[in-house]
This record gives sequence, C-alpha cells and structure tokens, in this order.
Amino acid sequence: MGIELKRVYEAPSPSDGYRILVDRIWPRGLSKADAKLDDWLKSIAPSDSLRKWFHSNRSQWGDFRKRYLSELKKQREELRPLADLATKKRVTLLYSSTDMERNNAVVLREYLRRLGAD
Repeated sequence: MGIELKRVYEAPSPSDGYRILVDRIWPRGLSKADAKLDDWLKSIAPSDSLRKWFHSNRSQWGDFRKRYLSELKKQREELRPLADLATKKRVTLLYSSTDMERNNAVVLREYLRRLGAD
C-alpha cells in the first residue's frame, strides 16, 4: 500500500491507514484524543542530541539526513515489521515539523521503503 507523510496537526482521515507519530516529543497543543494515533514510536525518532543539533542547524539538511540514516541502520530489525506492514496497508508517518520537505519523517520513509524492498 505505501507510506504517506502528514503533519500531525492535520485532520485525521480514514485514508491515512495506520497512523504513527514518529517524533520523540509530543506535539505542542495537541491532545492525544485529537491525534487519533495507532502508535507513537519515540524510539525511532532522531536521538535527542541529533534533534537538538538539527533544530539549531536547519541549513545542514544533508548532514542531518546522513546522521539520522546512521541511527536508523542500528534499528534495522526493530523497523522491519513496520516496513513489512507498509507493503500490506497504508502507513502514515506523522510529524510536527512545519518544514514538509526536510524533517525526520521524510528520512524515515526513505529508509523504510529501502528496507521493504530488501
């Protein structure tokens, strides 16, 4: 089915399929009831140190991407079931960033797609 990306602040939709928050910190101003999550995978979000570094170095997208991919590779076996799930049904990775093109969910989707193709 595939992996979609969506800001967690956008209204949930039945077409989202399995909804997973992929941020380490809960989104500001959003109740858990309104988020309508199926899962919250804090452990696959960028480490606190990487998240803080990127927050201060937004122009360093390429470096962030490489560092986050390195962290994800260490969690390969933990991520495989999620990649497999995405071959059976739609999975929507939810993030809070206002930058829709440069955020951790973009990198995670890229990694999961490669992992699912293995």
